[in-house]
Amino acid sequence: MVHGALHTLRQDLFAGAFALRPLPPLDDAKLTRWLPGMPARVRRWARWLPHTAVAFLAVCVLLTGATGGYGISPARQVLEGVLALLYAVPVALVLFRPVGAFWLSLVALFAGAVANRFLLGYGTLWGEFFAAHLAVMLLVVLRTRPRLAAEMWLVTFGVGVVMTLLTGGGDTSDIPTVAFFSGVLLVAAAAVRAWREERRQVVETRSVTAEERSRRTLLEERALIARELHDVVAHHMSVIAIQAEAAPYRVADPPPELATSFATIRENAVAALTELRRILGVVRSEDPDAFAERDPEAPQPTLASLDGLLDSVRGAGLSVEAVTTGSVRPLPQGVELSAYRIVQEALSNALRHSPGADARVEISYVLGGLGLRIVNGPPSRLAKPSPGAGHGLLGMRERVQMLGGEMTADHTEEGGFEVAAFLPVANTAADGAPGGSGA
Repeated sequence: MVHGALHTLRQDLFAGAFALRPLPPLDDAKLTRWLPGMPARVRRWARWLPHTAVAFLAVCVLLTGATGGYGISPARQVLEGVLALLYAVPVALVLFRPVGAFWLSLVALFAGAVANRFLLGYGTLWGEFFAAHLAVMLLVVLRTRPRLAAEMWLVTFGVGVVMTLLTGGGDTSDIPTVAFFSGVLLVAAAAVRAWREERRQVVETRSVTAEERSRRTLLEERALIARELHDVVAHHMSVIAIQAEAAPYRVADPPPELATSFATIRENAVAALTELRRILGVVRSEDPDAFAERDPEAPQPTLASLDGLLDSVRGAGLSVEAVTTGSVRPLPQGVELSAYRIVQEALSNALRHSPGADARVEISYVLGGLGLRIVNGPPSRLAKPSPGAGHGLLGMRERVQMLGGEMTADHTEEGGFEVAAFLPVANTAADGAPGGSGA
């Protein structure tokens, strides 16, 4: 235990004691939190407030020691000025080399104590400038780590007691009192430093946790999209395999090359289906109950199922109006599925965050794609806390980006919320053709 304590003391107070560790200025986030509404020019100078305070303290120590009384000799004035400079320099040095400032302050303290005892004629080694050394120790603790408070306290009073006994410093009855009150102040400074360090770690942990939660939510949304699109892709691959198998029987005496080509198409389609099932198994491996709340055999919803969704939302207490513009036409299943999910998530957010509000769903069939706009008004009553909410927009953006579309989501001037998205559809003229994606 003694060896470990000495090793820790050496690492803290001796290893790299005079290494350059400049005090950084305050960041803008803290200044904005502490002093909101501060102009930018004032904030630029306010970042250096800690440095200014320490420099002002050093100047005060220097002026206090250099200002001698009336009737003292010039030599004594010079000596007191030199001692005041020795006391003030470590205070300013804390801004750049905190541990080195402690050692320099300790040397200055006992050099001044010896000068007081043998040159100036004072009766004790503990002069009035012990307060400057105590200020240095407090600043060092606030700048480094809490355990330095105990280490500096032990070194200071251990060396002080030894020097007092060796030089015959006179009355030592004031040493316990000084040691007690300085220890209380150092413990308080260590507590403040420990609280700041703990708070910084909590902020970092929260930031990392929020980042991990966002990343996990993104992966969950992508896995959900992959599970839903699996059914769409599997349907098309199944149609290809069935048509490739039935095509040779629709032609009398098909050429062998044609039959071989259709057989190859069917084999590739079946192989693709097998790979799709294998990939879906990987996607579902972390969520074995992905379809626990719904029928796994149910078809994926499309815009044709939107009326049922609106009825269920109205039953939950949300007054919603649906408007469709443009020429209604069948769209690719992936587009219709994504559009349905976007409307579903937007209405769910309106129910969750704007209870009692009115909502409007606009679906626009335009040239080149599908436009969606879901807007709700301000809530008529206080919304209940919804833990885990707030990730629906992330899923909507993933669906829109997957299709190469664009999306905006923001608060309205009336206090509601609006989600607008455009889902592009390539080759819309062929959507309704036989064999096309809309067949």
